[in-house]
Amino acid sequence: MPRVQSKKKIARNIVGRIVIRPFMPKDRHDFLSLIDALADFEHLPRPTRAARQRLLRDAHGSRKRFDALLAFIGHTAVGYAIMFETYSSFRALPTLYLEDIFVLPEFRQQHVGGRLFRACLEMARARKCGRMEWVVLDWNVNAIEFYRHIGARQLKEWLPFRIDREQFSSLLRRKPTRR
Repeated sequence: MPRVQSKKKIARNIVGRIVIRPFMPKDRHDFLSLIDALADFEHLPRPTRAARQRLLRDAHGSRKRFDALLAFIGHTAVGYAIMFETYSSFRALPTLYLEDIFVLPEFRQQHVGGRLFRACLEMARARKCGRMEWVVLDWNVNAIEFYRHIGARQLKEWLPFRIDREQFSSLLRRKPTRR
């Protein structure tokens, strides 16, 4: 019987190459496991059962809402990226929005994140996007340093805003303001 190695041991003894490929339905367990790992990393609650079902439906259902890539070392899924298109009215071109890019901590410093990011850039170019955009948490120093190192520009003139689903109904019931 072959001996099963821990992820940490595999990370130290990489002999295989990094493979980046689209997320396929057969990868659902790996994909959801990586999303759980990102939630843990960001100290957020893991997706609920219903959210997990929506993720799988939105990735592969009749109304596909996002694309995802998985990074593998051997048969081990070690990272992922989720992206979708938005649109720039001034450029009159799509923008590839990178929602998540994540690599398991024990596989960092092995070019997995860089390879995932490059695959996203290749996708943006293939789709004839005018740009690629993303946000990064202000405490994620390693990610910020990586993005600065590759020459990404931090936007200072744009402020992110958000309205959560729970607010939709109450805001829609309000009388429109004149501002």
